[in-house]
Amino acid sequence: MGKRVAVVLAGCGVYDGSEIHESSAVLVHLSREGAEAEVYAPDVDQMHVVDHVKGQPTQEKRNVLVESARIARGSIKDLAKLDVKGLDALIMPGGFGVAKNLSTWATQGKNCIISKEVEDVLKAFHAAKKPIGLCCISPVLAAKIFPGCELTVGHDTECEKWPYAKTAETMKELGCKHVNKHVTEIHVDVKNKLVTTSAFMCNAPIHEIYDGIGKMVAEVVRLA
Repeated sequence: MGKRVAVVLAGCGVYDGSEIHESSAVLVHLSREGAEAEVYAPDVDQMHVVDHVKGQPTQEKRNVLVESARIARGSIKDLAKLDVKGLDALIMPGGFGVAKNLSTWATQGKNCIISKEVEDVLKAFHAAKKPIGLCCISPVLAAKIFPGCELTVGHDTECEKWPYAKTAETMKELGCKHVNKHVTEIHVDVKNKLVTTSAFMCNAPIHEIYDGIGKMVAEVVRLA
């Protein structure tokens, strides 16, 4: 029987929700691995709504669960109803929604607050010794919750290819070990069962991001 994997989303769209290509890649690779994805999102308002043409916030109000349902094709559950007992693993794609709707990382950095629902879910999988896959910006959640853990968000030296490299330095300040990896590579923290890859933290061709996420998903399923 295939593994049951919770996929937690943070909205729909890179600037104010889950990164759509990353989310889709996770779901495709889970299908390829013979795993069953169960999609969840918190039933809360987004921090704000961003016009993805202009890159600017609007006055609109949107709900994280309702927006995430677009990616899940309507098959989604309220994160508050997630029961770790019936699931084998957890994966959280990236996108600014992780830093805006699941936490306050976007505005407060290492001093951020993580949504209680999200923190409880991460801690529940960790306590049950079930694997957790994180890509793009979502590893910052683990950096905040699990001191001393090993993670990657790509490289720690900023350049055109790695425009968000300062994130790695901030994560180190939280006491975790950052491991430099290429976009098609993953890092596995064996002790904490954390599998991470950089995805769109890297300015790379989309197929490389897709491949890196594929390796993350395959390893999460293997560990489950």
